[in-house]
Amino acid sequence: MRTSWRSASFVATAAAVLALTTACGQESGSPSANTQNAGASVAPGAYGSGGSGLGYGTDSSASPDAEGESAGVLAVTENAVLGKIVTDSAGFTLYRFDKDTAQPPNSSCNGDCAEAWPPVPAEGASVSSGVDKSLLGEVTRDDGSKQLTIAGWPMYRFAKDTAAGDTKGQGVKGTWFATAPTGKKAGATGPGLSVRNDPELGQIVVDKNGMTVYRFMKDQAWPKSVSNCTGACLDKWPVVAPVKESDTKGITKKGLMPFTRPDGAQQMTINCWPLYTFSGDKAPGDANGQGVGGTWYAVSPDGKPVGAP
Repeated sequence: MRTSWRSASFVATAAAVLALTTACGQESGSPSANTQNAGASVAPGAYGSGGSGLGYGTDSSASPDAEGESAGVLAVTENAVLGKIVTDSAGFTLYRFDKDTAQPPNSSCNGDCAEAWPPVPAEGASVSSGVDKSLLGEVTRDDGSKQLTIAGWPMYRFAKDTAAGDTKGQGVKGTWFATAPTGKKAGATGPGLSVRNDPELGQIVVDKNGMTVYRFMKDQAWPKSVSNCTGACLDKWPVVAPVKESDTKGITKKGLMPFTRPDGAQQMTINCWPLYTFSGDKAPGDANGQGVGGTWYAVSPDGKPVGAP
């Protein structure tokens, strides 16, 4: 059996200054955090892993052969960021693709895509516990081969996962996600903003997809929120869109509200400091934006920059 697919490969705290003025200095007519939709303006992973331009999330030149091996006995693994995810018998994460369909089952990943995301063969796949056997199925691919499905969704591995437990494919291009035992996306339904205990940075804020949230030291919090990241800066540092206060967990409520940017877009703040994600973070748990240029830092639950001088 060929196994070559495995080898490729997130200020000062404004002290009770008359409640920081109305909405961090915004006019009273500005939208409040309780009337906005949760989410980020640019889906985490939308800049992820590679530039083939094919929308598959990786360069085909770095991809291995598409030939896969049997998943064997499927298992359910507890991931610190994503929760319960489905893995094959060797511990490798199984993924699903948003451009596929489950009813009826259909795979849209062929050619170069299938080299980067090897389809999991249906033959030889079974379950012991954690996954309902009735959810297992198969779909016939364009080349006639049979691909494993869970709840109708075709299953894949990711070529850049080189060790058991890797989840490097999570969120790639905003269309690839680890699979939950129900066949749904793993880690895609968390609070709009929550807290993760990073082994190096300590408690930092993450968005609903587990992506690290950052502050820009050149921004301003009060008497009103001001973002100095504009133009090309926003390509690398997408803004965090408004999140309802009820859709946060572990975050200080003080100054937890959106403000209106000069371009009219709404951006979320903690303690009135504008929030961003980083296009260089490819998967939940990444903090590649930490310390960039001596001006970008992960955010603590009370809005302070983690590790800033």
